[in-house]
Amino acid sequence: MLVMATYTHGHHESVLRSHRWRTVENSAAYLLDHLAPGLTVLDVGCGPGTITADLAVRVAPGQVTAVDSSDAALDEARQEAAQRGVTNVGFAVADVHALDFPDDSFDVVHAHQVLQHVGDPVAALREMRRVCRPGGIVAARDSDYAAMTWYPEVPELDAWLDLYRDVARRNGGEPDAGRRLHAWARQAGFAEVTASASVWCFASEEDRAWWSGMWADRITHSAIAGQALAAGYPQVELDRISEGWRKWGAVEDGWFAILHGEVLCRA
Repeated sequence: MLVMATYTHGHHESVLRSHRWRTVENSAAYLLDHLAPGLTVLDVGCGPGTITADLAVRVAPGQVTAVDSSDAALDEARQEAAQRGVTNVGFAVADVHALDFPDDSFDVVHAHQVLQHVGDPVAALREMRRVCRPGGIVAARDSDYAAMTWYPEVPELDAWLDLYRDVARRNGGEPDAGRRLHAWARQAGFAEVTASASVWCFASEEDRAWWSGMWADRITHSAIAGQALAAGYPQVELDRISEGWRKWGAVEDGWFAILHGEVLCRA
């Protein structure tokens, strides 16, 4: 029996603030050419559903099924779809290691920022492949924390990165998943894998304020704060990192880039 990893981020408002920002354009552009009206899509780990709703608009009248391990996240996703008037979406609680769908159920199976958090990403990809019809597409995109880079140098952000990668691995995840997606997909049995990469970049005054403020709150109030404390990091260190984020966000020349690995796998 597979052991699920602990979800490092949790569902605090500071986390959802980040997840609600995501769209199919800024988080799944590599998949856009493979979407068309009438396709059926499984969105794995849908979170608050902003990408889900975008997918549904792209494939309507095709049906999108959104799954997540969290009821709270699914409630957010339902609200997102309802507010946007998107009706071609269904929702279900699911474990990506054991999806409760028949073989060959979907034309496209999509997972954004999911495989870095699961106990066995190769098994998860095999399961995503199982429920994808022959000739369909399994698409996954994950960030790579070790490849994140920023300017100017702020020691507190170095401490943040070390802490995050430590806690995520204690939770059973792999924070540097982006660079591993290609290898994981091949290990999962996909013969045709197209690997790519793309970047989020936060440099404008508005983007710096949003990104830094979100992480300043996240490191002291979200699930990762409790996990870090349980791992032996003192509260004073979390407070120091939080202030470091705010310090970075106030720098006019501040710049932060997040590399993502991506794979399009032909089932």
